[in-house]
Amino acid sequence: MSATATAEPEVSTTPVGPVSSKSTKTFMQKLRRDWGLLLFALPGVLVILCFQYIPLLGNVIAFKDYQPFIGILDSDWVAFDNFSILFNGDPAFLNALKNTMIITFLQLLFTFPVPIVLALLMNSLISNGFKRAVQSILYLPHFLSWVVVVALFQHVLGYNGPLENFMAAIGGPAPEIIGNPGFFKPLLVLQDIWKNAGWGTILFLAALSGIDQNLYEAAAVDGASRWRQLWHVTLPGIRPVVILILILRIGDILSVGFEQIVLQQPAVGLEASEVLDTYVYNNGIIGGEWGISAAVGLVKGVIGVILVLGANKLAHMFGEAGIYQGAAK
Repeated sequence: MSATATAEPEVSTTPVGPVSSKSTKTFMQKLRRDWGLLLFALPGVLVILCFQYIPLLGNVIAFKDYQPFIGILDSDWVAFDNFSILFNGDPAFLNALKNTMIITFLQLLFTFPVPIVLALLMNSLISNGFKRAVQSILYLPHFLSWVVVVALFQHVLGYNGPLENFMAAIGGPAPEIIGNPGFFKPLLVLQDIWKNAGWGTILFLAALSGIDQNLYEAAAVDGASRWRQLWHVTLPGIRPVVILILILRIGDILSVGFEQIVLQQPAVGLEASEVLDTYVYNNGIIGGEWGISAAVGLVKGVIGVILVLGANKLAHMFGEAGIYQGAAK
């Protein structure tokens, strides 16, 4: 009986492990490759570094009895005394906090949805020329300064303005809007909508343009009406952008517009118009209470960071990306 030769499978001697690639570039190689882009981004990075991050070091005056004429280093260290003054019932601070929260709630309730509605309406326009004309008209107020906007509203709604003349012509009572503390907060919201709502539609229009049109066709084939398409296709399509903008807005929830308010503050008084930003200005720059004002600004910043992190975590729980992704598990 002859022996039969059995073919043995060849065993590879290549070691198991990560395979090195010649295309892998070192840091210096990437730096030489992308030097043009990095150089282009350098001015913006320097601006952010100089005007956003380095000034954060100045928050140390929140823990000092800061006196400008002796400097930060020589000012007395008072630890948390500035914070205790704020949270021990300072009426001016509590009033500013109350007004800030009321204005923020009104802005979230009325101002935030307006750009979404405008974007949906403009997206439904058939004529591109008419759509561009509407966009230009809505965007224009954004480029006006708050000085111009406030002056315009005071002229239209104030004494001897078009509104008062119209009411007098029809025999109605003269409206008391400008300078009326009771109308001040709704007036702020109205001004904010008129100035910024059109500009805010840009992001939502970009999100609407990214929705696959085949989804609308499939929904129409299934018998979905325009309202059903809006609810099941359009709104889910822009939901990530809406949540992103909402998270960013929540992080800035305690900033309600310093310039807009300080321009109108003398007409209505501090009781109705004082917010945290104007509190810092009136007590720090004007009143000389630098430490207390810095403490207010620091507390506002910390609360903003906490709100952003919390809102972003909540977005992750609902399956949205948020403003950043968490660490991979």
